[in-house]
This record gives sequence, structure tokens and C-alpha cells, in this order.
Amino acid sequence: MTESKDIYFEDLIPIINNLKNLNIDPYPIFAEKLDNIEEIKSNYELYENKEVNVAGRILTKREHGKASFATILGGNTNIQIYFKFDNLGEEKYNLFKKFIAVGDFIAVKGIVFKTHTGEITVSANDIKLLSKALLPLPEKWHGIENPEVRYRQRYLDLIINKDTKKTFDTRAKIISTIRKTLESLNFTEVETPILQEMYGGAIAKPFVTHHNALDEDLYLRIAPELYLKRLIIGGYEKVFEIGKAFRNEGISIQHNPEFTILELYEAYTDYKRMMEITEIIFEALISEVIKTPQIEYRGKTIEFKFPFTRLTLSEAFSLYANVDINDLKDLDFAKAYINKENISINKPLSWESVVDEILKKKIEPNLIQPTFLYDYPLPLSPLAKKKVDNPEWVERFQPIIGGLEIGNAFTELNDPIDQFERFAQQEEARKGGDLEAHTFDRDYIEAMKFGMPPTGGLGLGIDRIIMLLTGKESIREVILFPQLRKKD
Repeated sequence: MTESKDIYFEDLIPIINNLKNLNIDPYPIFAEKLDNIEEIKSNYELYENKEVNVAGRILTKREHGKASFATILGGNTNIQIYFKFDNLGEEKYNLFKKFIAVGDFIAVKGIVFKTHTGEITVSANDIKLLSKALLPLPEKWHGIENPEVRYRQRYLDLIINKDTKKTFDTRAKIISTIRKTLESLNFTEVETPILQEMYGGAIAKPFVTHHNALDEDLYLRIAPELYLKRLIIGGYEKVFEIGKAFRNEGISIQHNPEFTILELYEAYTDYKRMMEITEIIFEALISEVIKTPQIEYRGKTIEFKFPFTRLTLSEAFSLYANVDINDLKDLDFAKAYINKENISINKPLSWESVVDEILKKKIEPNLIQPTFLYDYPLPLSPLAKKKVDNPEWVERFQPIIGGLEIGNAFTELNDPIDQFERFAQQEEARKGGDLEAHTFDRDYIEAMKFGMPPTGGLGLGIDRIIMLLTGKESIREVILFPQLRKKD
């Protein structure tokens, strides 16, 4: 049964009816050319004493008999509007006083001037209601402080809290700058499937969906990696994609099930070139977006100095965990170590699971200044190329800044026989209970058989970069509509 609109609007319909009885359309069509409020305020001398047509949402309204003021928000900029009975006439002035409220959208024609206090203002000679708000805005001066309200009703957060809008404007600039930087390096932007028959490219649990026409299950991608590398096999030498990835994992201040990722691949290079590209990207972000080499994050000062510090995983374990990483291959020793350090592991006990957990708990939190942590154990990296001098290790690095994993990079494995064997090992791990082990992608092996050039690959977490550069501790602060528990 469809619910009656009266259930939702019974207290609000009289407001609309009152307007309609006065032949005022509360939601009219509007097609007049508008002047930009930011342009008016930044170039006042060009607009002084000239008529403009502006529009926006009313944020404040102050009535003083036959002269009243309002502030409207258009885009990112507020401007004051002066309403005078003598200029508007009785009908228009009464419209403003009696029927227009904070939250409504209006259009105003009028003359630009400065008040005696120096505030740029539009003296209205005409007013039009564009959209009637049926619910009041939250108290403007106190903002919206409840995170639950801010995340669930982001539209209110954007209206009331200026810092929120600034954060997402910065997000847009960061993504745009990354895109322009890669294009300047002659990378081609591409798009790969989000719905995939076989998920891969990372170690994570997928979301499963069902295609009715094909009558088969599909997966939301956990990474675009294997499709991008198919393009390298197909002849592209530099490709990148900025898009959504999905991982069926817990929600935390650093994790959202739906997130934005950058992945790029360049033929005839290795992970050292990926370090250079990472630095090029951050240099561009610092110079063009943040405009300072020094930022504050979680109470720590971070200085962006180039090149970044480089530290092997073995060196980091000795420095920050006070243990030889190779000794952890002895699982009895490893178990005693993690028990002593109060580190819990929710996966089957193995060298790689112990190393991964110690890395997260004891290494990364100590890496505040930009650092490349490089050379990882083979079992942690089923898609990376082995080191020539030590095949138990692979050419992989992660950029760590402010204690955050910002990304992941490899010298990509291009040997189809080696890749087949690693997929087989991952499949055994899945049978042993590791549900995050990599799937066995036989089509990707088939593609590799046709030959893949030596390749460097880099993935960067866009949301985490934005967290870092905007000083936000929670990923929910930098995603417009983060995933939340269902509200009854």
C-alpha cells in the first residue's frame, strides 16, 4: 500500500496553499541569466552602482519595519541583500516579510553598493521565490556537530558547515591535479569493469551480486589491477584509472567499503620508477593545492621533503619492532613474540600473517614523515616480481605518511609460469581458511602467455591522501556519503 503524502506533509501543506492562493508558484521555472556572487564581491569596482541578478539560499533574515536585510548563499559565497519598502513596493515587500523564510531559495535584482560599514550589498528592486523550504535549517551559528547527522544528512552539513564544503572542494582539486599530472607524463586514462566475473588485484573479500539475465554471480571489483595489466599486454605503455573499488570488510576511521583508488601502470619500468611518480604526484599536490610543504596531522608536523625517506621492511622491523623479520618464519617464535606484544591475528598463523599484523601495529604508526617502505616477503605479494638476489622477497613498496598506508606499488610479475604457481599457492591458502587469499584468475594467465613487458605498477588511496592533506582523521570526513549502519 502506498503511503499518503499527507503523512509526510500534513503540517506543511498550508504553507504551500497560502502561496498558491496568492498566485505565487513556490517552485517556478527559472531561466534568467545570473551574475556570479563571488565575481561581484572580488571585483566590486566593476559592479558598483550597476544592476545585477543574483540567486541563492537565504541563510539569515533580519526585519526592521520598512527596511530589512538577508544574507544569501550562492555557490561558495554569501552576499547581503537590502530590502526596502520604497524600492520593492507593497506586494513584493510583503512577499519577503510574510512568506519568505530562512532556507528558501530566492532570486533578486538590484543595485550593488557598500553599506556604511563597508559590506558589499545588493539593494533589491525585485524579488522572486525560486523554491520554498518546508523544513527549517539547523541553527546556523552553532553548526551541526553531531557526526551522525552530518554524515546521514550531508546536504545540511554542506549548507551549515563551511569547513565541510571546503574539504570537498579540496578533494575535487586533488583528484583534478593528479589527473593533470599523469596526463603531463603521457599516461592515458582508461576505464575497466566494476562488475567482474573473477575479482582480483588485491587481497580482500568481495561484494557478490547476481546478474539475472545471465543467471550468474558477479563481483564488485576489489581493484582494477588485472584489467589494467591486460591493457599493458595489449600494447598500452602508460595507463591509469581513478575510480571506485569495493571491499567487503569492516568499517573504521580508515576504511569504507566503497572507496576511490588510483592505479597506474608503465611498461619498461620497475618499482623505483613508481617511487619517482609518487613523488611527482605529491610535489604537484603540495605546490598546486596545499601550497605549503608542512602540514599538521593527528598532532604531528609532517614535512614534505623530496626525495622521500627509503626504508626496507627488514630495517623497519629491527628499528621499530625490535625483531629480525626472518626469525618470524619460526612460527613458535612468532607466536611467542605476538603474545608478548599483545598482538592478535584473526587469520591462520603464518609468516606473512604475522609480518602483516606487526607491520600495522608497530611499524606504520611510527612512520610519520613521508617514507617508502620497500621489499616485502613473497607470500604477502602474489602479483609482485621476486628480487633477483633473494627470491623469498619481492620488489614492492608502500608509501607511509602520518602513520597511514597511502598506497602500494610493485615491479609487476610478468612471468606467466611463476604467476600460475603463486595463484595455485593462494588457492591452497583459501582452502585452508584464508578467505582473503587471491583468486585463481585463469583468463589473466592466458593473457600473460601472449607476453607482458617489464612493468611498474602503483596504486594510491585517494581518500587517504585527502584525509592527510585536509587534516581529517576519519575517512567519513572526506567521503560525501560514507557507509553507515542502517537507521531504524
